[in-house]
Amino acid sequence: MRAAVGDRLHVHGRKVGNADALGEIVEVRGADGAPPYLVKFDDGHQGLVFPGPDCEVEHESP
Repeated sequence: MRAAVGDRLHVHGRKVGNADALGEIVEVRGADGAPPYLVKFDDGHQGLVFPGPDCEVEHESP
């Protein structure tokens, strides 16, 4: 998984009824776009994320 600052991280709900979480990647701490990512989520909280298989990066369009 590779990302850049400004990309969006989409974390899919793991169970039926759980909402997805969306956030903007504000810092990439791994080498060459690799995780972990500092993410500011749409609900206002911010956290360091080590994405798993339930996550996808939505790249910012040029």
